[in-house]
Amino acid sequence: MSRQTNVHEAADWPSHGGQAAALLKRFGLPADHVVDDVSANLNPFGPPEWLAGWFGTRLGVLSRYPSPDYVAARQAIAAHNDVQPAQVLLTNGGAEAIFLAAALHASGRALLLAPSFGEYARACSAHRIEMTEHVLREPHFACQMDDLLESAANADVVFLCRPNNPTGTLIAIEAVEALLAHTQATGTQVVVDEAFIDLSIGVEALTPLLKRYCHLVLLRSMTKFYTLPGLRLGYVLAAENLVDTMSRHQPPWSVNHFAAELVAPLLADGEFAQLTRQWLASEQPRLGKALQALGLEVVPSHSCFFLVRPSVLQRERGVTSADLFERMLYKGLLARHTHSFKGLEGSWLRLALRDEATNNRLLKVLHDCLC
Repeated sequence: MSRQTNVHEAADWPSHGGQAAALLKRFGLPADHVVDDVSANLNPFGPPEWLAGWFGTRLGVLSRYPSPDYVAARQAIAAHNDVQPAQVLLTNGGAEAIFLAAALHASGRALLLAPSFGEYARACSAHRIEMTEHVLREPHFACQMDDLLESAANADVVFLCRPNNPTGTLIAIEAVEALLAHTQATGTQVVVDEAFIDLSIGVEALTPLLKRYCHLVLLRSMTKFYTLPGLRLGYVLAAENLVDTMSRHQPPWSVNHFAAELVAPLLADGEFAQLTRQWLASEQPRLGKALQALGLEVVPSHSCFFLVRPSVLQRERGVTSADLFERMLYKGLLARHTHSFKGLEGSWLRLALRDEATNNRLLKVLHDCLC
């Protein structure tokens, strides 16, 4: 079903993962309380080892402006994705890509999924875009395509996250194609955030569809796969005319020199990519099964994180997601709360996949907290 919505965030909770200091303070824990962070969805093998040395040899670039059109970075991204450089827009992280996509529809109408990443709603609000939600119903958070297609006809733009954050669920590529065919006739743009496409299992990227659907816009993040959230690096893939229009909304030199020059060597690091794929293929299904074995409700995930909550029986014994979050934090594990996700309001927790040792510690702590 769909309903009208306003931007909503729980003001007392951080709106993103990786905010340990704020949560330690909130729960009265000392600032030096040691925690393993499973709240942020980042590759545990990054950043690549060669990066420290790379920075050391390039300090001289700080005295120069970056290239305003980022030619080398765009060429590397284009080659990696089999598109033309003119179809690439380099951005200051995935967040800027979202806001630039929203800028195309200022004062228009948008259709968003809920629950999903909160920056789509923030970007729409910033550009005075009226929002309607397509609600994903728990416990499986499946997308009802008939309703989505009907609602999309009344929107100027549809924002999707694939795989969806925080649920890890996936809209099949056939369903996306049906949406694209439908919106092609209605003049509705489709923006798909593929921030986790490289940290997912069995998920086909939508890049080939760009050749057939000129109203498709793909958003990508490089900071999650390479564990560089402090650097801010993302990009947009779209038709040339859309990239040109979006670039006019972008501040000059939005992407810093270091980030732009890193694009090509990061994409060329095949060894790092292979190591990541092997870890994901092994640890993701293992952790998913182990979480279920603890009696938790686990939403089937295609990516590097799991949305979980205590089972009905566990909740009847008085263990809520809020209790579990607090118990885990006291035992040195920071989960991602869901107070800032519309439609969840704290009733679930999101757990990021980490290295084998941290995953094993997570399972041990969860076992102790649930007993």
